[in-house]
Amino acid sequence: MAVFSNLSEKLNHIFSKLTKRGKLTELEIKEAMREIRVALLEADVNYLVAKEFIAKVSEKAVGETVMQSLTPGQQVIKIVNEELIALMGSEQSKIVFSSNPPTVILMCGLQGAGKTTMSAKLAGYLKKQGKKPLLVACDIYRPAAIEQLKVVGKQVNTEVFEKGTQNPVKTAKEGVEYAKSRGYDVVILDTAGRLHINEELMDELANIKTETNPSEILLTVDAMTGQDAVNVAETFNNKLDVTGVILTKLDGDTRGGAALSIKAIVKKPIKFCGVGEKLGDIEPFYPDRMASRILGMGDVLSLIEKAQEAIDIEEAKKLEQALRQNSFTLEDFLEQFEKINKMGNINDIIAMVPGLSGKLGGIKRVDEKVIAKNKAIIQSMTVKERRNPDIINGSRKKRIAKGSGTSIQEVNAILKQFEQTKTMMKQFSGKKGKGRFRF
Repeated sequence: MAVFSNLSEKLNHIFSKLTKRGKLTELEIKEAMREIRVALLEADVNYLVAKEFIAKVSEKAVGETVMQSLTPGQQVIKIVNEELIALMGSEQSKIVFSSNPPTVILMCGLQGAGKTTMSAKLAGYLKKQGKKPLLVACDIYRPAAIEQLKVVGKQVNTEVFEKGTQNPVKTAKEGVEYAKSRGYDVVILDTAGRLHINEELMDELANIKTETNPSEILLTVDAMTGQDAVNVAETFNNKLDVTGVILTKLDGDTRGGAALSIKAIVKKPIKFCGVGEKLGDIEPFYPDRMASRILGMGDVLSLIEKAQEAIDIEEAKKLEQALRQNSFTLEDFLEQFEKINKMGNINDIIAMVPGLSGKLGGIKRVDEKVIAKNKAIIQSMTVKERRNPDIINGSRKKRIAKGSGTSIQEVNAILKQFEQTKTMMKQFSGKKGKGRFRF
């Protein structure tokens, strides 16, 4: 599910009615504001936040600039976009690194919010930024918590410091000293969560804070908990003075209210969000980009960043050369499926494309199982068949279908799709050097 898909669809429906009209009356704008308020509340946005948001938008929307504009509907959308950005924090809030390494990041949150996995995701993200992080296991209460951190730490190639069931405060302090002596420049403390907030948990976290002097105290919050997420954030912030929030499970069946309420209520920025189950599924939180996604305007910058991570420049040059020489094969086609997988959920990628997000209408959501099936079909071919698909006759199709667990019709479909893609990409590449195929 794309982030805020339900809210996005409702807002786009409201805006479509506004943009179809010429001049707008004050009554029509008030009716639109009422519908937007209902949409926000249904998305589990805090009541007071929704009320204040509508008041700010209404004040600007009934102003002279909008009422006398040639495109008042577009002016209203512009105001809503600006206020959404302001609501979520105006600009990206980055990690604050200590001038005297290591930078200590204290991860906190309730049990089940995905804190341990997010600690590893953050370590992997920071490694890509050129940092050398150390994970420290400070959760001695949840069964197998330390083992889980070791497993995910290994997957992101990051060392885990642990002292078994030793006092977590002592382990945290020793972890920081270990990092200093071994040249680690970031320490991520995976602290214990509880099913519910209690004084014992808060006191332990406060003591860890005192002993390690963290540069960042990041609260991990499950976005699927809606208003409860805001209440949890308030409690943790009152006790620890958190520096930022990480929202997990933003890709799930969430209404998004937490993301739109936390900054306004707690006055602390959302710094990262979890957008999938893979350890690479972590994104910095950009209020302007998120507002753009919510309003169905896409998110080109995030799409470009994902593409740059997934696609190697040298590979792109080889692909362009293959297109120019008319040697683009099913092996190359298979590689493109792999690139799409590396970029993340295909429906989230589509949602980043301007004009498609929130406006898919009759277009069905892309079933990722179809992509897996297409890969299986190509993988069931011989090397000779992949490089020269013209030789694939009826008997070969029958064998390929049997080997991939598909039908001859599905084999025909992927071959047709390959030819169409080849033609389209060749057009992009340009003839005689007039165009350039770029990623």
